[in-house]
Amino acid sequence: MTPPGHLDPSPAGADSFTIMLTAAGRRVELMDLVRQSISELGLRGRVLATDITFNAPAMHRGDLARTVPPYRDSTCLAAMLRLCDELKVGLILPTFDPDLPFLARHRERFEAAGTRVMVSSLQAVEISYDKKLSHDWLAAHGFPTLRQTDAHRLMSGAEHWEFPLFIKPRFGSASIGARAVRSLDELNLVVGDQEYVAQEIAPGQEYTVDVYLDRSGKCRCAVPRWRIETRAGEVSKGMTVRSAVIEDLASRVAETLPDAAGIMNIQIFHDRTTGRAAVSEINPRLGGGYPLSHQAGAPMVRWAIEEAIGRSPQIDPASWRDGLVMLRYDDSVFVSAQESGLGNPPSRGSDGSSLATA
Repeated sequence: MTPPGHLDPSPAGADSFTIMLTAAGRRVELMDLVRQSISELGLRGRVLATDITFNAPAMHRGDLARTVPPYRDSTCLAAMLRLCDELKVGLILPTFDPDLPFLARHRERFEAAGTRVMVSSLQAVEISYDKKLSHDWLAAHGFPTLRQTDAHRLMSGAEHWEFPLFIKPRFGSASIGARAVRSLDELNLVVGDQEYVAQEIAPGQEYTVDVYLDRSGKCRCAVPRWRIETRAGEVSKGMTVRSAVIEDLASRVAETLPDAAGIMNIQIFHDRTTGRAAVSEINPRLGGGYPLSHQAGAPMVRWAIEEAIGRSPQIDPASWRDGLVMLRYDDSVFVSAQESGLGNPPSRGSDGSSLATA
């Protein structure tokens, strides 16, 4: 549905197309870069924000906005296909890990309807989403990675490791539930009966590497971003860092994944003292800190749009700016209660207390 009070621009013409941003959430900055890329390419296009609710900032900053069913809902595929047909969606850009298996599984259905989805194969997505499978796959292919085990093996006494350790949900996203633990008691308290993996505390600095793979699966560009500071699992301060070691490792991982495509980000720890580099995570989607790589001169979203419309993007893998720093701050979107999907404000009594409403 369309948000109350949200007017759509004129319908797209025959030479125009729509780009859908899924799980739009707070990604206003990314949406602006998509819109900027469309303009730079001299195209007539518009940005469609989708989410399961209008209570998301980016839903009020797109050219279009539509709510869609959760991907687990049996009606989701039909609803998404209808939306793509109605609005002439030419490209879908995913941003949320849990949506990726759904989009990968139905990629051919979307493409048969004329909508390209920037998503890797289901096999590549499953390898990336499952932290245990990611670790096993990296080790099997000879890539350096962090020592890792099932958290319950430590809790049961089957293995004995020195603390502190870093733990994360086996099927997690956005660093939710990821944290350091300093003792076995703390590990038991946090994990309980949930599925967690435990990793060694990695030495050195953590980098997120944005990589771009063309349709043939070749990595055309890799941009390491030093994660200086994070908040709620997303980088709040970062800097581009040119490093042949990190760029080469990320490129080889991306190219080895089965039928990987488009933009993804690979997290790597690099210890300058020892020279050791280790892959800690693979995310086959746009990263939250991607705008830094884009502004540094690696406009991967623009390249994805070009490929989606049949052009061959001109990519110089070394043209991005080393040492560009991103310092993020909060911004706000102000809308009415109706436009946000929250309905009418609650009534209040004479003493200022909230009165229950139906």
